[in-house]
Amino acid sequence: MKFNGFTDKDFDVFTIDGLENRMEAIQQHIRPKLEYLGQYFTPELSTLTGDEMFYHVAKHARRSVNPPDDTWVAFANNKRGYKKHPHFQIGLWNTHLFIWFAMIYEAPHKEEFGKKAEENADEIRDIIPSDYVWSGDHTKPDAVSFSSMSRDEFLSLCQRVQKVKKAELLCGLHLDRETVTELNGDELIQKINNAFETLLPLYKMN
Repeated sequence: MKFNGFTDKDFDVFTIDGLENRMEAIQQHIRPKLEYLGQYFTPELSTLTGDEMFYHVAKHARRSVNPPDDTWVAFANNKRGYKKHPHFQIGLWNTHLFIWFAMIYEAPHKEEFGKKAEENADEIRDIIPSDYVWSGDHTKPDAVSFSSMSRDEFLSLCQRVQKVKKAELLCGLHLDRETVTELNGDELIQKINNAFETLLPLYKMN
């Protein structure tokens, strides 16, 4: 398969009504591309991190009524799953593509990670670009750009992930659909690769 990037048709999948119809469209249009990106970036991330990485394409298997509003491929150093581990993600909402480093609520070490992030707040500000975004909840499309976040707001995000069971910490890059659809496959892969290299210090903080 040649990867040609994502099209408006891919993003429009998330406007299809009904679980069965939307899942069929995800499987037909988006999943093959996520599989490609999974196979492509697994060796790249293994080299970058120094860990053997495995990719996991979202199956949305537990859904019985509501269709998914986003879908993704995740990378972690565990063959069985990614949710309990620090991981990277590439995925789509209707409005944008996201490239994340993530510590979500299932991760048993997220409290320790939040503490390290709090202690290294100034260093993180130096290494993570201002146009990158932060989120405390992977189930919502919204995120806050680093440029608009005060130091105290960042510290509060780090503290929350230490204290609140459902709190999460995600950092990455959002690319709006107009930008993504103008990129060819090679250009998008380069952007994703650059983002992973930028986010690597957060992974190494574990």
